Amino acid sequence: MFDLDSATLSRMLTALTLGYHAIFATLGVGIPVMISIAEFIGIKKKDPHYTLLARRWTRGFTITVAVGVVTGTAIGLQLSLLWPSFMQLAGKVIALPLFMETFAFFFEAIFLGIYLYTWDRFKNPMYHWLLSIPVVIGSTLSAFFITSVNGFLNTPQGFELEGDTVTSIQPLAAMFNPATPTKVFHVVSTSYLTAAAVLATIAAIYLLKKKNTLYHMKALKLTVVSVFIFAIATAIAGDLSAKFLAEEQPEKLAAGEWHFETEEGADLVVFGTLNENQEVENAIRIPNALSFLAHGDFNAEVTGLDQIPDDEEPPLWIHYMFDLMVSIGFFTLGISLMYMVFWKVKKWNEYHPLLLWGIASLGPLSMAAVEFGWVFAELGRQPWILRGFMTVSEGATTSPYVGWMLILFIGLYTVLSIGCIIALRKIFKGNPAEHELEHRYPEVAAAKEGN
Repeated sequence: MFDLDSATLSRMLTALTLGYHAIFATLGVGIPVMISIAEFIGIKKKDPHYTLLARRWTRGFTITVAVGVVTGTAIGLQLSLLWPSFMQLAGKVIALPLFMETFAFFFEAIFLGIYLYTWDRFKNPMYHWLLSIPVVIGSTLSAFFITSVNGFLNTPQGFELEGDTVTSIQPLAAMFNPATPTKVFHVVSTSYLTAAAVLATIAAIYLLKKKNTLYHMKALKLTVVSVFIFAIATAIAGDLSAKFLAEEQPEKLAAGEWHFETEEGADLVVFGTLNENQEVENAIRIPNALSFLAHGDFNAEVTGLDQIPDDEEPPLWIHYMFDLMVSIGFFTLGISLMYMVFWKVKKWNEYHPLLLWGIASLGPLSMAAVEFGWVFAELGRQPWILRGFMTVSEGATTSPYVGWMLILFIGLYTVLSIGCIIALRKIFKGNPAEHELEHRYPEVAAAKEGN
């Protein structure tokens, strides 16, 4: 492995860290929304099942936040150590969103602490629920600020480059670059979707274990309905993102769709393979669909790779990342819709094992789709680290010790993973929801006995 050049090793380490951090960052953005929704429903319906959902989800959330802090710190460290030339060029330009992301995290952390330690402290429980709102705002703002940095890498603006010197810096222009709106919408909606899907997976697994308690049934209903709503939002975000790419990053869309020649009425290529002559085989073609996806017009012209210089062409295998991401998105939407139909049609059983297995798959699949999406986003920008200004090889460190750093961080993430799993098991395994429900809300147990 150490025979690899430092730029390649830097890319490997950064990919490892970003891929690992994406798991906890996604949950960190989405789980607070689900906590807030569950507690609000519990208060409005005076239903302790939903209130307990919020309590237990909050406990698990604190563990993922702790791991996310470590991995987020590692990203900041690696930016300086692995990409010094890039930071020298762009560091001053993106300093504002980087600082604001830290501010948003501390804002979230402060209110999360208050939220955790003020359960049952208010006569009116709505006051406690209100404390969840700043947590939601803080987590979503964190996603906004850090995603705006990624948007800047794709559509840099807000500065001028005179030789190697950055001048005329406009931090707000850099932060609100053309990629920011669609990227933020896509990241936030998928985070909400993935968090709901992970919680739906947990509920479905408990029901498959024949723990058919009212608590888990209500958890399943809340999470799957949320999955459906957020899946629709994600589909809209994906459509807007494709139209953005067609205008601002045509090379990424063309590589992702194996669109080699500029033409009107372009077909959408789904999966398939490339032969030695870079001709598409074994693919499903949807006539004129790429033109509609890119421009909202079935006959619109779509830029192909024939208009892109060879040395600026992204790797073509990102096509599979795009297809997998979209396929999982449609599967998620379909399974959640099926559950809702089964739920509404009284003759059908929404707890059928096959349907529950489908729901149980949504969490892992949604998280995989997040990872596929980020791979597509980052490799689709290649060979640029800062599009149009600096290539990845130009931005990377020349240090000979990156390989040892990679080994060190692999060890760190292994320890973090084991610690996270152990902590979550300690919190929940010895304290089943039904026991906690009876302990905290004895009126529920009394009502059960009365029935």
